[in-house]
Amino acid sequence: MKTIKDAKTFDELLDIKYGKVGTANRDEFDNKSKAFMIGELIKEARLNAKITQEDLALKTGTKKSYISRVENGKIDIQLSTLYRILEDGLGRHINLTLV
Repeated sequence: MKTIKDAKTFDELLDIKYGKVGTANRDEFDNKSKAFMIGELIKEARLNAKITQEDLALKTGTKKSYISRVENGKIDIQLSTLYRILEDGLGRHINLTLV
């Protein structure tokens, strides 16, 4: 059985640590990492806009605690809420591309 030390690429590392793509453990990891990335993008845009989590919550009809959980990748955000946060709250536009 391979260990993390045996990994030569990042994909191999993920396969060893979380399982192959399509397994439950890997799917959970992938979902959490995507939530983290979205949260980081929102946090960066908010900081660039020089507004607080409270300000963003007021602009989007949410709560500060919700914005905090989104930014920390702790919750699964709905697409409609993502649009509201980025467009209404931060004045940014989002394009969705399906591959």
